[in-house]
Amino acid sequence: MKSSVNAMYTASGLSDKEECLKEYAPLVKRIAHHMMVKLPNSVEVDDIIQAGMIGLLDAASRYDEFRGAQFETYAAQRIRGAMLDELRGADWLPRSMRRDMRRIEAAIHRLQQQLGRAPAESEIAKELGVALPEYQQMLQEARGAQLVYYEDFHEDDDEDFFDRHDFDNDSNPLALLQDERFRVALVKAIDNLPERERLMMALHYEQDLNLREIGEVMEVSESRVCQLHSQAVARLRSSLKGH
Repeated sequence: MKSSVNAMYTASGLSDKEECLKEYAPLVKRIAHHMMVKLPNSVEVDDIIQAGMIGLLDAASRYDEFRGAQFETYAAQRIRGAMLDELRGADWLPRSMRRDMRRIEAAIHRLQQQLGRAPAESEIAKELGVALPEYQQMLQEARGAQLVYYEDFHEDDDEDFFDRHDFDNDSNPLALLQDERFRVALVKAIDNLPERERLMMALHYEQDLNLREIGEVMEVSESRVCQLHSQAVARLRSSLKGH
C-alpha cells in the first residue's frame, strides 16, 4: 500500500483525493464498525463513516511522508479523531440508560456476593425484578457503556473527581488510572467473566473484530454481541468498584 501512497503523493499532499477515498474507504468503514460497539443505538454507522471520510480527506491534504509515519497509520488517527469530533457534542449514553446500567451493576454486585460466582443473565433479571427479554433490551439500549463514566469524574456539585479524593499535588491523574493494582484487578476481573463474554471481549479488544465479525465467530446476532458487551462491562465495573 505504501507504493500506491507514493504515487498519489505530491508536495502539497495527496493529489488524487478521489483515488485516496477509494483506496482507504475500507479503512474508514472498519474503524467505524469497530467503534459502534462502544456507541448507543441512536448513533448511525453511516454518520460515523461520513465523518471518517472527512477525516481521511484531511489526512490526505496534511500528510507529509517525511514525518516518517506510514500514511495508513497517520490516516487512521485522523479518521478516529474526526469520528470523535462528530460524536463529541452528543450524549453517548442518556442519563436514564446510565441509571439502568448502575442498577444492573448493583444487582450483579449483590448476586456476586451472595453466590460467590458470576451470576447468569436470568439471575440478574430476577434480581432486577424484570423479565429476561426486558433485561436483554436494557443491555441492548445501553450499548456504549464504558468502564469509566463521566459522572465518575464530575458530580452535580461541580466538584471534580480528583478534588473529591485527596491526592497530593504531584499525583498524575493518568498515572492513577494506569496504576499497577488497577491493571491487576482488571485482568482478574476479565479472567472471571463467563466464557462467552470473555471470548467476546478478546475478539473485540485483542483481535480487533467488529460486531458483525464477532457475531459470525460466535454464531449469534450483532444485537446479541451488543448485549454481551454491555453485560461484560457491567460485570467489570462491579468488580472494579473501589479501584
